[in-house]
Amino acid sequence: MEADCIPLDETGYFSKIIVDYLSESIDLKEFYELYPTQENFKRAIDKKVLSESNRAVLADRLIHQYKNDEVKLDQAGEVLSNINLLRQNDSYTITTGHQLCLFTGPLYFIYKIVSTVKLCDNLKQANPNFNFIPVYWMATEDHDFAEVNHFNVEDKRFDWQTKQKGAVGRMELSEMEAVLAEFDQWLTDYSTNAEELSKLFSTAYKSHKSLAAATRYLVNELFGMHGVVILDGDDQQLKKLFSPILRKELLDEFSAKEVDIQNKKLAEQYKIQVNPREINLFYLTDNSRERIVKENGSYYVNGTSLSFSEEEILLELDKHPERFSPNVILRPVYQETILPNLAYIGGGGELAYWFQLKTTFQEVNIQMPVLILRNSVAWLSEKQSKVFDELGISNQQLFLEPGVLMKEWVVANSNHNLELTKEKANQLEFFKDLSSLASVVDKSLVDHVRAHSVKHQKQLDKLSEKFIRSERRKAKTAQQRIFYLKDTLFYKNGLQERRLNFSQIYLSHGKGMIDILLNNFETPTGDFLIIRD
Repeated sequence: MEADCIPLDETGYFSKIIVDYLSESIDLKEFYELYPTQENFKRAIDKKVLSESNRAVLADRLIHQYKNDEVKLDQAGEVLSNINLLRQNDSYTITTGHQLCLFTGPLYFIYKIVSTVKLCDNLKQANPNFNFIPVYWMATEDHDFAEVNHFNVEDKRFDWQTKQKGAVGRMELSEMEAVLAEFDQWLTDYSTNAEELSKLFSTAYKSHKSLAAATRYLVNELFGMHGVVILDGDDQQLKKLFSPILRKELLDEFSAKEVDIQNKKLAEQYKIQVNPREINLFYLTDNSRERIVKENGSYYVNGTSLSFSEEEILLELDKHPERFSPNVILRPVYQETILPNLAYIGGGGELAYWFQLKTTFQEVNIQMPVLILRNSVAWLSEKQSKVFDELGISNQQLFLEPGVLMKEWVVANSNHNLELTKEKANQLEFFKDLSSLASVVDKSLVDHVRAHSVKHQKQLDKLSEKFIRSERRKAKTAQQRIFYLKDTLFYKNGLQERRLNFSQIYLSHGKGMIDILLNNFETPTGDFLIIRD
């Protein structure tokens, strides 16, 4: 097992806004509260306040959620201990969140949670008088089923088909048998840890009533020993704590106003990640999650016959806060309202929309958390690692386009001077002498000599490219290896972590996979980790 890393900005896979954030660019500083340093975490601790009554509600509802989802809390275990620590004023959370992807979906689901555990460990070492609790926020109210109904291993995709609508966390699992059978069939080609994976999948999706419950079980099995607390925001009592801000949104439409102002500033240099609605709330029922819109003083649930006067919708909020679901703009505010949270860990796209929210938090007097980019990993199997060594390429070259990588390999491994560096240098020296002569004989000829120099350099460049292409045609084995690496590690030029499911690596390492990641992660970090079996 080997591990190495390269700076994230050298991979070419991260946006300008993330590169600027990691470098603490002055252009971005007005869009976040605190940069992730040890001193700033101490400031965040001083600033973050959650009342004892709200802490009690949070802890009680968490225990209720585990019981309701039939996920047992070990009385001597880390998770129950952490839930009870939340009742104390010296305890704080570090949070990540993600959709309820089938069987955790892409690898970065796992990397997010490991990053969260690692940061808690680091903060505890630096601040031993406080408790830091890793939280996974389940995006149970999300209704984009197409984003969560599948996962990929190798070149195979597993899909869950259902006609259910509404919040994915509430969806029942009765139509999961075909996926389970297909996954078991795929596992027959493997021996190590295959039975354990099959049992994990089967128990999660056969023994639990909803996708939320199955996901809670699955994440608890993988991370319970590390004390990860799993939170479902689709909860009446937790929404009740958030209801004053829900009321403000319904009456003042405050979040859209604040985000629009931020977006205009951000758009001067960066791509805008999300655009707000006038009201950034959905109306949530068992089978639907539809936008709330306001027209002529009345409130309507988009796509339905439901409508409310102002008085009626405020009464509905008082009686049924669970029916009001924040969208991507207000979900972070909900999170920070009910948690004693210090930091949020997310991917590049997530942090990009958090940068749009600073004044939204200020408007409701909620502390904005420290923003942390999750760890990223390229994990090479033994076969991939062997090919990598045989090619003799660098970690940085691994991220190049296949054609560019092939060209660099051919140039580096040829016995010939394919780039014609000596010839180009000689030609430049020749035209330099001609230019000196021209300046003496007739200065009007200097530009004429310079034009010829550029022309001849271009001719040598073209000749060099022809030499390289000729050598490349001979290097068939190297080309096959390069395209194998790129196809398996960067499917359709995307990062491995955005496609491959954790089960692919789990087959080789079992739960030791989590320990390998924890031992090699540095959180926060500005590096991209490369792990080689």
